Amino acid sequence: MTLEPLDRHQQQLLLSQMIVVARQAGEAAMAHYGQPQTRYKQDDSPLTQADLASHQALVQGIRDWGNPWPVLSEEAGLAPWELRRQWQRYWLLDPVDGTKEFIAENGEFTINIALIEQGVPLLGVVVAPALGKLYSGGRDLGAWLEDESGLRAISGGQCGAVPRVVTSRSHPSAELAQWLSRYPKVSLVEVGSSLKLCLLAEGKADLYPRLGPTSEWDIAAAHAVLEGAGGSVRTLDDQPLGYNGKASVLNPHFIARSDG
Repeated sequence: MTLEPLDRHQQQLLLSQMIVVARQAGEAAMAHYGQPQTRYKQDDSPLTQADLASHQALVQGIRDWGNPWPVLSEEAGLAPWELRRQWQRYWLLDPVDGTKEFIAENGEFTINIALIEQGVPLLGVVVAPALGKLYSGGRDLGAWLEDESGLRAISGGQCGAVPRVVTSRSHPSAELAQWLSRYPKVSLVEVGSSLKLCLLAEGKADLYPRLGPTSEWDIAAAHAVLEGAGGSVRTLDDQPLGYNGKASVLNPHFIARSDG
């Protein structure tokens, strides 16, 4: 069956619905801020009540639209690959990205909802509820930031003589140090969660080399925002980073750029 493309009006309507649901999920997560009730998954990654509450709010919000497309969330069982490989359009959710940051109460965690179409992150919303920030956008629409100053369009900038390089606050790596050695000088910006990609979209950083493991749901929403702002996410062999193209949801290493 041929997938009918979403026109600009449909995309704008969906994005506005995504914003409402993401805000609701942010409120659900914040209800557990300071009292995360943490347990650990089989891979030793933390899971809190906030992750579960946000997941429930996102999934219920999507259901309330009467939306027919499948949902893939970090906090739900992974559908079999034989089923997922047939998905042409689906929702990809990370109910709380940066759970370690949530537990540490530094505010650098996000709620993420993305719409994936034919392996491409078409639309994305990223909420950082503890910071009062909401990023939204899509490759065909543009990108926006709403914070205490109001709503404004955002875009990446040209990389300067000293690149501003985003690094992970919780996941340093020797591979990153080696990659950075190609530059005479860099300015490092440490931040948690999908906010790294959002800083590129906002023009506050230039590069985000990710040379460690991530999953598709970790970055999809912010990837869509970054593309709306004119940036890009590409693999180390300079191919666009895609989604749902293999059984594993692990991403290859990638380089995100603010200027595409």
